[in-house]
Amino acid sequence: MHFPQAADFIDIHVHNGIPSQGVFILESLMAHEEKTPFDTPGVAYTYGIHPWFLNENNYKQLIFSVKNFISHPEVIAIGEAGFDRLRGPSMELQRRVFEEQVALSEEAQKPLVIHCVRAWDELLSVQKRLKPKMLWLVHGFRGNVELATQLLSKGIYLSFWFDFALRPESRNLLRHLPKERIFLETDGAEVDIRTIYCKVAKDLGISPEELIGIIAKNFIEFFKM
Repeated sequence: MHFPQAADFIDIHVHNGIPSQGVFILESLMAHEEKTPFDTPGVAYTYGIHPWFLNENNYKQLIFSVKNFISHPEVIAIGEAGFDRLRGPSMELQRRVFEEQVALSEEAQKPLVIHCVRAWDELLSVQKRLKPKMLWLVHGFRGNVELATQLLSKGIYLSFWFDFALRPESRNLLRHLPKERIFLETDGAEVDIRTIYCKVAKDLGISPEELIGIIAKNFIEFFKM
């Protein structure tokens, strides 16, 4: 299993990522794909069922795939799992498969990475009912201060959507949140994670090096390493 070095920029959510010197990536593998985790320096993986690629015909096979890879040493989290009101199957099926992945996260004692679009009520309802012990991370967050505060109050970590983090209007949100609960990501876009770190560090009034240290500590806490 690979871990970020102290001076590494951490890209917490990547698709088809290419590792580079000084950057540690957490690549999101989806169960409907043929790509599987392998031992690569500077890379660790999440593995899960994305709601976009889920249907009544394939969900059992997808769950079987997650079970197959859940104990892989390079897989350090389950996901991205979640809800999407704009794309995907019925909310009933999304909820059923999300809850299966929550159970697998608890069984494997690995945290859960979440995709959520306009379905925060479903997400928080499941969390309240299942009371998971493993930590959750919402990736691609681009909401407001009120939503962020609500999620943080439930113990959920946030990773900011790359485009939102680079916008001037994200500054106000970032300054209102506890630094010990945030991550940054590229989500596979053609943007350098170092550029995002520099912009966010400026918004927070700290140096990029200080932000590297903060997010490195967050990584250790979230993944219990």
